[in-house]
Amino acid sequence: MTPTRLFSAPDSTAGFLRPDLPYGEVCAIHQPNLFPRMATLAKLFTADYWIVLDDVQFARRDYQHRARLASLDEPRKQQWLSIATHLPHGRSTSIRGARLADPVRCRRRVAQLLADHYRHSTYWPSFKRRLEPVLAAFERTDRLAEVTELSTRLLLELVGWPGQILHSSDLLARGERSQRLADLAWLTGATAYLCGTGGIRYLDPAAFRVHSIEVLSFRTPASGFWASAREVSAVHSLMLAGSHGLQQELAALRARVIAKEPVRG
Repeated sequence: MTPTRLFSAPDSTAGFLRPDLPYGEVCAIHQPNLFPRMATLAKLFTADYWIVLDDVQFARRDYQHRARLASLDEPRKQQWLSIATHLPHGRSTSIRGARLADPVRCRRRVAQLLADHYRHSTYWPSFKRRLEPVLAAFERTDRLAEVTELSTRLLLELVGWPGQILHSSDLLARGERSQRLADLAWLTGATAYLCGTGGIRYLDPAAFRVHSIEVLSFRTPASGFWASAREVSAVHSLMLAGSHGLQQELAALRARVIAKEPVRG
């Protein structure tokens, strides 16, 4: 869901009341990723809403245009699924400005590699049918962010996430890094911001305290079902556990995070 109007953070929030918007209390802010890792999917599932961070600089070494797939029988046997990407403005190109270099070839590669890795799963036939809108997107757009966001939406739908999706490019937040994230959360009425293990290293909690927004540390377990959560696409877990099984795991973790119970690993 995209907001019907633009919201802008004031130069100073002194004297301003928290916006009363119907998105929920817990906010996640994350770049659109191609078939995101389990850790990323779990963070989005835990949030009431997701702000797609689509107007920051594209990073080739990140997961914005690629996903790591793992063999069903040998999880340590992994392969990158990458989408060839063109950056019209070089390194300064934003995520929303990145383009598919060869949409037809990209579609073929996505379909083939997913089938190669997961066609023997009990859950593959159902997933293959639900995958069609994502593959069809390669035929109607050359915008990388649109395709990758669709791949994430698919996974969220399969696990029954009831949340809403906004876009940072529609929200006129000021500042950089922590300040901007805090402004985005404040503009949309959040009372809590989910911060993963990567972001916690640079995040400035003071930027959120100004807005009376709690920073919730988010991490996934490091063993058992979650052993490869920080590396491998959530498609792998979906093909092992199915939508219902994956939803149960995500819901259990969400309950622990919201209750502020420690997550080991």
